[in-house]
Amino acid sequence: MSLILRASVLALAAVAFAPGAAAPQPSRPAAPTGALADYHVHVKGALTLDEALRRSREAGITYGIVINGGLTFPVHDDSGLEAFLREAKGKAAFVAFQAEGREWVRLFTRATLEKFDYVFTDAMTWSDDGGRRMRLWIPSDVGPIADPETFMDMLVARAAGIFASEPIDLYVNSTYLPDQLAADYDRLWTPERMKRIVDGLAASGIGMEINNRYRIPSAAFVRIAKQSGVKFACGTNNAGADDLGRNEYCAQVIRECGLGPGDFWTPPAEGRKAVQRKPLAGR
Repeated sequence: MSLILRASVLALAAVAFAPGAAAPQPSRPAAPTGALADYHVHVKGALTLDEALRRSREAGITYGIVINGGLTFPVHDDSGLEAFLREAKGKAAFVAFQAEGREWVRLFTRATLEKFDYVFTDAMTWSDDGGRRMRLWIPSDVGPIADPETFMDMLVARAAGIFASEPIDLYVNSTYLPDQLAADYDRLWTPERMKRIVDGLAASGIGMEINNRYRIPSAAFVRIAKQSGVKFACGTNNAGADDLGRNEYCAQVIRECGLGPGDFWTPPAEGRKAVQRKPLAGR
């Protein structure tokens, strides 16, 4: 290990925490908390599963390897998820499903979803009050935003609806805003809007990701979430091999907000997964 890499690992360890007290389930790794876990790693582009696992060992960070699925995605039914589960079986990583769009609850069965260690989603795909489906990371989908306040109220309402109705364990890309509004993040995420988000998460027992790629949520958001009892998880949401970080932003937030081991989320035990506690729509 190079001196630079060793220094990076030691710096993370200084703000990370020991593995959780719960015994790991068979075929699952131990569940570290803090910056020693990255629960949002995509195997895509030049990043293969074997390369991801090599990086996990090298960095000393446990990964959650993720597959996306939903309407218009290559994986849009159980067969695609089952193929991924077979590939990842027995590997030294958690396996997770990222639910895309709001239609996912009708595309996959509970029997397949509960084979994953956890299921997560974001509030980046939804339909506005006029019925127009938007993917917030695509500017042309969103279009001009004439009234940012109205848009924010819709976003918060959609997110709250997701937390209340969809069986997810973790909210990722949390508090993401489209490019048209991102520069006004601190102004638009008012205390009242932040409180509605964190209260929805707390009420449904959903964890909140501290995202390394987008550097969100803000420290102010994390402090309010902590007060409401929301648990946190570090995650990258990498686009490929070149942007798989080492939880640098999460480590920064841990320091700034004084987060401790009790503030962190770990994958739920068998029988306590959201898909085992909440029904899928129409099923």
